[in-house]
Amino acid sequence: MPKIYLASSSPRRRDILNLIRLPHLVLDIDVDESVPPAMSAPEQVELLSSRKAAYAVRLLSHGLVIAADTVVALDGEVLGKPADEAKALGMLERLQGRTHEVFTGVTVWDIAVGRAVTGHEHTEVTMRAAGREELLKYIATGEPMDKAGAYGIQGLGSVLITGIRGCYFNVMGLPVYKLTRMLKELGIDVSEYWRES
Repeated sequence: MPKIYLASSSPRRRDILNLIRLPHLVLDIDVDESVPPAMSAPEQVELLSSRKAAYAVRLLSHGLVIAADTVVALDGEVLGKPADEAKALGMLERLQGRTHEVFTGVTVWDIAVGRAVTGHEHTEVTMRAAGREELLKYIATGEPMDKAGAYGIQGLGSVLITGIRGCYFNVMGLPVYKLTRMLKELGIDVSEYWRES
């Protein structure tokens, strides 16, 4: 079985791979994340995941690379990571009481055969209406500051979420089912790794 590299420093993505017992090495990469302004959210995440994977592949001579990119979209507008606490508050105030979309693009690249597969997953998330005071307390924890849409569904932000439609792991940053189907397309059965762990 090929050695797997995760082209991401996200602790959430590492946790997800550990959860499904997929042994991996982490590559901390830094790529240009600018995209054309007219590009849709699904197009953005697919472009950025493939850009991250391509960067990682240049550093390696063998193995399999997994790269991902996640965004939150409300009414078609992509909300990135907040630049400061004021931006985080603005995002959360816009999201509360509404249903928004989360898109994660995933690229899996098998270096040995020179083949890459790219796709995306989509999940709808509904956030309850919270008061400004509660949102400020949440922001003060620091959790929203490195997350698309300024919340983490797997952490304290979970208390704001009333429901989801679609893949929970997609909202965390790595859709498990989508990933395992893409690996299967490249001839990799995740369960084969379980025998080694």
